[in-house]
Amino acid sequence: MERPIDIRARILEEATRLFASQGFDGTSIQAIAGAVGIRKPSVLYHFASKELLHQAVLDEVLSRWNEVLPDILLVSSEESRFERVMDAVTSFFMEDPDRARLLLREILDRPEEMSRRISTFVRPWIDVVAEQLERAKRRSRVRESLDPEAYAMNVLSMIVSGIAIVESLSVVFRDDPSRKSHDRFVAEMIRVARASLYPHEVSADLGKHLEPHDG
Repeated sequence: MERPIDIRARILEEATRLFASQGFDGTSIQAIAGAVGIRKPSVLYHFASKELLHQAVLDEVLSRWNEVLPDILLVSSEESRFERVMDAVTSFFMEDPDRARLLLREILDRPEEMSRRISTFVRPWIDVVAEQLERAKRRSRVRESLDPEAYAMNVLSMIVSGIAIVESLSVVFRDDPSRKSHDRFVAEMIRVARASLYPHEVSADLGKHLEPHDG
């Protein structure tokens, strides 16, 4: 018999998947119970209502950044910090793309509620990252034209929206629309974010991609 903590985790996992695909209004407690393989009262034992389960699902996803950010910011160099932030964010969403789909759906379906949650969970993360970028900008480590706060928001929205839809868009890749396509998509997304941040990336990218002219 599974321990209660395992059942709770399974409820959150299946609720995330169903809320992401069908929305809050289109998902019932009974459907979540069926997906987990338990009875409806068992779901209500852990979460007294669909509203409370919905809140727990969103909190589970959004609270992630407050957990991982302090360790990432201890990394000494700006570029190493960039790599760690991008790896943490992309890995979290690629590990379970329903997390990205859930956030995108919630932002579109319930913008006012999500604004409050973003203010609580995401704004502190954006503030810290923007402050770090501003320091790097003063030391000429990143582009002079960079808007740190807008950059952080753009990268975050690019990751969330991109991973939310990459499974559908992967059919445009010439190779099999599989995990390899997803990895290519994420790698290019990180390259774009890096190139728009660091001045030296422009010449490096041009050197790698421009064909030599004849004559």
